[in-house]
Amino acid sequence: MQTLLDRSDRMSMYNGLELRVPFCDYRLVEYMWNVPWEMKALNGREKGLLRHVVRDLLPEEIVNRKKSPYPKTHNPTYLKAVKEMLSNIMQKEDAPINLLLNRDYILEILETDGDAFTRPWFGQLMTGPQLMAYLCQVNMWLERYQPEIEL
Repeated sequence: MQTLLDRSDRMSMYNGLELRVPFCDYRLVEYMWNVPWEMKALNGREKGLLRHVVRDLLPEEIVNRKKSPYPKTHNPTYLKAVKEMLSNIMQKEDAPINLLLNRDYILEILETDGDAFTRPWFGQLMTGPQLMAYLCQVNMWLERYQPEIEL
């Protein structure tokens, strides 16, 4: 959760937006922690209680849509974009990430179709496309801040 909050905050502020995450309010989290699971999963659905509470406030297609956890995406356009971005980075021999990580392993990841790379690397949701995006972000950070790293 901390990673998601940090990323969403950075992305929104970069674009001049202030993001509100009402379901992450600590008071709500503390209160809901003690609610029995049978109630949380009302009608056998994830977030069942929340869905029930907002059923008259939101359109039905929103209340009943399938859960799609951020930043997991199955969109082939997203996979293509991060794969292309990471490929471009890996073509630059002086890219900072090449000095820190196993270049051959990253190239091996790029040879997969992304969704075939199913071994999670951070939690259960982070697989191929998310790893590629993360590696791009690490390289961008290294280029921007140019930290001194002793190898």
